[in-house]
Amino acid sequence: MNTFTETLQVRKNFLEKHLVKFMGQLAERCAQGWGEREKLDAVLMYALKNCDEIPSCRLLYIVDIDGVQISSNMFPDGSIDSSSVGQNLSERPYISKVVPSDGFFLSDVYISKKNKRSLLTAVQLVRGVDVNESPTGYVCADFELGMLPEMEEASEDRRIWLQVKGDPSIRHQVFTQSRAVSPMDDSVDDVVSIVDELIVERGIFHAKLHFSSSRATIWLYEDPYRYRVHVLDEILNPSVCLAYPRRKYPENALVPQESVRKILERFKWLREIDETIYLRAGSLNIINGIVALNFSCDGSHYLPYEEFLDKGDSFWFGS
Repeated sequence: MNTFTETLQVRKNFLEKHLVKFMGQLAERCAQGWGEREKLDAVLMYALKNCDEIPSCRLLYIVDIDGVQISSNMFPDGSIDSSSVGQNLSERPYISKVVPSDGFFLSDVYISKKNKRSLLTAVQLVRGVDVNESPTGYVCADFELGMLPEMEEASEDRRIWLQVKGDPSIRHQVFTQSRAVSPMDDSVDDVVSIVDELIVERGIFHAKLHFSSSRATIWLYEDPYRYRVHVLDEILNPSVCLAYPRRKYPENALVPQESVRKILERFKWLREIDETIYLRAGSLNIINGIVALNFSCDGSHYLPYEEFLDKGDSFWFGS
């Protein structure tokens, strides 16, 4: 399975293949007008108006080899901003980056200072008319991510253990506090039984138990875009199951039915085993098989359910 970094690189490779031909041809035309701003501006404007094979880019411009802009800013609506000529862009990371052998690369995604949208910049090295000549500069094209073609598939779900540190001020005070028994703690066995039934028999695919604040948040398989919040009196009332129609356990669930109660019971154990480091909230998503835990130190864990069940007691709090 791809890591998050690998997934991003796959998407960048997809965009590079889409843009590399256009940028290469544009650089060749720029080389022929090099040294004359009016010709360079005309080349850029022609590209914006006549290259239908790419989505309209937000901005086109050219810088010399030292990073000084030598063309106007050319916009897809036909407007021209010549006030940018002469500005030094050498500190921008996509200008100072080491250029690969083919002379083309994509910047990392960044946020536009002007309209606060996500952008990336395609950069193509410009050589002289003779391709063996030394580089003379770069042609740059800014794209909003929304204008670029998308891969059909979403990024892969990462079923790996992630541990995230929380608020430092909470961590520093963790040993000065102790668990206060909540109303949910007093009825935790009933809560576990009811939530188990909701997940296994009533179409709930994601449930989060907030032990410290005595509430539950649930997501329905048939209505995944909205969540429901139940306070303790509601989640303790067995009639809550009547609010959700009986449904077969999802065939695409990664978590076996028989493991749901085991996971919820382990939430209870993590809540009660230690008075200082204790579980504040735990959630289970049976579709992607991920368990999420938030502890009193404000640290969080996201891990596959198999690993969660396999870890012995000593893993969490020592022998």
